[in-house]
Formats: sequence, C-alpha cells, structure tokens
Amino acid sequence: MKKQFFKPFTVLILLISIVSCNSIPEPLEPVGPIPNEHQLAWQELEYYAFIHFNMNTFTNMEWGYGDEKPVQFNPTALDTRQWARVAKEAGMKGIIITAKHHDGFCLWPSEFSEHSVKNSPWQNGEGDLIRDLSEACKEFGLKFGVYLSPWDRNHPDYGKPEYISYFRNQLRELLTNYGEIFEVWFDGANGGDGYYGGANEERRVDKKSYYDWPTTIKLVRELQPQAVIFSDAGPDIRWVGNEKGYANETTWSPIYRDSVYAGMPDFQRFAAGQENGTHWVPTETDVSIRPGWYYHPEQDDQVKSLSKLVDIYYNSVGLNSSLLLNLPVDTRGLVHENEVANLNALATFLKTTFSKNYALKQQIKTSSTTKGYDVNALIDNDLDTYWVSETKDEKPTIELRLQSAEELNTFMIQEYLPMGQRVKSFSFEVLAEGEWKKIYEGSTIGNKRLIRFETQKIEGIRFSVTSAKDRVVFSNMGLFKAPDLNE
Repeated sequence: MKKQFFKPFTVLILLISIVSCNSIPEPLEPVGPIPNEHQLAWQELEYYAFIHFNMNTFTNMEWGYGDEKPVQFNPTALDTRQWARVAKEAGMKGIIITAKHHDGFCLWPSEFSEHSVKNSPWQNGEGDLIRDLSEACKEFGLKFGVYLSPWDRNHPDYGKPEYISYFRNQLRELLTNYGEIFEVWFDGANGGDGYYGGANEERRVDKKSYYDWPTTIKLVRELQPQAVIFSDAGPDIRWVGNEKGYANETTWSPIYRDSVYAGMPDFQRFAAGQENGTHWVPTETDVSIRPGWYYHPEQDDQVKSLSKLVDIYYNSVGLNSSLLLNLPVDTRGLVHENEVANLNALATFLKTTFSKNYALKQQIKTSSTTKGYDVNALIDNDLDTYWVSETKDEKPTIELRLQSAEELNTFMIQEYLPMGQRVKSFSFEVLAEGEWKKIYEGSTIGNKRLIRFETQKIEGIRFSVTSAKDRVVFSNMGLFKAPDLNE
C-alpha cells in the first residue's frame, strides 16, 4: 500500500482545528431570571444623584399639604448647570429630579395644571426647570431621570378614576418633551390627608389596584423603551427597604415580583430579594446627604461626613445595589457649599482607591476551570469576559499571588449577570507573612461585592465559594488600597 504524506500546510490546518475544538467553551445556561439589556446598562451606572427641589424647598417642609401657592416658588439664583457640574465632578453618572412631589406642584409648565412654574415669579412664569436640567445633563454627559409622585395632595380628583388620566397625561409630557430618560421613579407613599382642591380631607386609595400600574408601565415602555422603572416592587428596579443608605448583607436581585406592590405595608419582608425569585428586579439604595430630603437651613451643619459617605458607598454599591444619593438644592437654587465639599472629598477618595487594581497581571489559579474559559478573564477589567468553574467543583476557589507584598485593604468581585446570580455564600482570606488569615464570610455577590479589611502588607488572597446554585461565573476581581480618612 502506498504511503500517504501530508503537506506541512495541511498539518498546520489540522493542528489549528484540534486546538480550536479544544478551546470551544462548553455550553453555559443562565440560572434563574436574568437582567435585560436596559437593566444591565443601569447596573453599570452604580452611583447617581437624586435632587429634591420643589415647593417644599420654599415652605421648609418635607411633605407639602397641597395648598401652597405658585408664587411661593421663587429661587434667586437657580442654576441647573451647577447641579450637573457638581454631580459630574462627584463621579455620579446621572440625575433624577422630583418633577412633581406629593404637594402636586410641577417644575415644568404642564398643560394639565395651573399649579406649576408657569404661574410662579421664577423667570416671569416662562421657566421650565425640567428642560433646563435635561439640557444641563446632556452638556455634562449625565443620564437624566424623572420622579413623578403618584400622590397629588393638590388635585381635586385625586382618589377618583379621573385623576389617573391626569397622572398619565403629565407622565406623557415628561417622557416626550425632554429627550432620553434613563429612569422613571414612582414613590410608594400615597393616599392620606390633603388639600385636594379645597376639600381638605383624607382620601385613601387601594394602592394595589387604584393606579392600574400595568397600563402606566405600558405607556413608559412605549415612550421611553430604554428607561428602567423604579417603585417598591419594580418592575425593573426595587426599593432597598430603608432610607439609611444600607443594602442588606444578603441581597438577591431575583424577587417574587407578583407578590409585592408599591406602598405595601410589609414590604420589608421582601427587601432582601429571594434566592429563587421569579423576576430580575435589583435594588436601588436611596439616601439623602442630609437628615431631610428637602433643604432646611437648620441642617446646614448636618451634611453627612466623608467617613459616613464612604460607609454608605461600600454598603450599597458594595452590596449588590446602586446608590441614589440625594442632594437637597437650597432656596437659591444651588447645591449648597457644604454638600459640594463633602461630595468632592468622596470623589477624591473613590478615585484614589479604585484608580489602581493591584490584581492585574498577577499570578492567579483556580480549583477548576470549565473548558474554553480563561481564568485571566477575572483580572482583565472587562465586564464582558468571564471565568466559569467546573460543575463537579462544588466549592470553587480562586487564589491570587502578588509578585511582591503590597499594603492593601479592599477586595472586589463581580458575578457575570447575564448568567444569573449564583453565589449563596463565600469566604475571603489574605496571605500575610506566609500565613493565611480568614478576613470575612459573606453571602450574596451579584453585580459587585466590596470587602474592606485592615490595611496590611499582603502577599495574596484566596476567595472560596462555599455554596452556590450552580457553576460560578465571575467577570471581574480586584485588589485596592483605600487612603486613610483624614477628616
């Protein structure tokens, strides 16, 4: 039989084919509900501003009764560009404005109400604060969002079916006249006593059925399909369950969405989410930089300190939540100097901390890796690449060794969200002076988990998943050094 010889080029092609076959990733299916593209884009923002500025600013109230007069709204130096500049310099990615709070006063010249800026002395009734802020956000590269209170203590029809048409008409104005909206914010506080066109009475509503939320949600989807919708129950993002700035140690993005509704009295039971929830509805942590949501001059010396703001950041963004930090604009129409100073201090702290990832280009090994996935995806600063453990590895471990010992104090890890939230518990260790020390034991991870530890010279770290719903899928990992807090 005649011998057959392969030409060198043919051999090269065969080798490439063999290598390629071996590098084809094993199929990976999502576990549980997963975020849609708009939720994913929102998750990446992580930190943005809430601005409470409205009639309450001028009446020194938190919740106006609804009997206020438009003439009372009269800022002396309103500058939405200053708001946007402050937010941008603080490292925030967007601004959400209280377009209408519970008192019913509108910051835009609504066609459907006389209780608005069009009847105020500000800019001789020709002003439109929503337009000004949307343009300022575009100028400074910020996302723009709107808060519209479902409750209206001024409107005579509140509590009646007619009010819902009014509410949706105003929502349509906000979603069609001011460009792209990244988030629509609906408050869960509604129903109670109010002016109601002079009735001065208490009006309670069935919070679950009165607003016919499915129809309103459909309207938002039609007008601003990329916008995420916030309320206690979602449908896209949900309340963290408190206004202190702290997410839960265990924070699942999945939730039994059909079991909750905006304003429900026992929402706290669901605040942490559920491991086997039916829908992806991650949390947003809303907190004010002062004790009040609106500006009160007597609180000028009660702006949260740098150390408090840092603590809030780690316990919101660092606990699988996004941080919505409120800035109560003052009666001039400016973000107060005390807020600006502390926001800038926080920005400097965060920039100093996260500007250098000491995990990059270091030696890394894992207890297992599914075929076709690269462990170095953990330290490439790319959210779109990811590492996957093997199915048989029930307690996967990641170990990273530094080329030389470094003084560090912060660890970060992120799950790859398009494959679902999987980790149920973990432990974290550091290698110092040749000895492993357990630093922390935790539960969920999700979008991001930040772990602070005492500043010390370490040679490496070990992250061990002790319980998971399936193979673990991580997109990023980091080691950082936060500066000392000198206040």
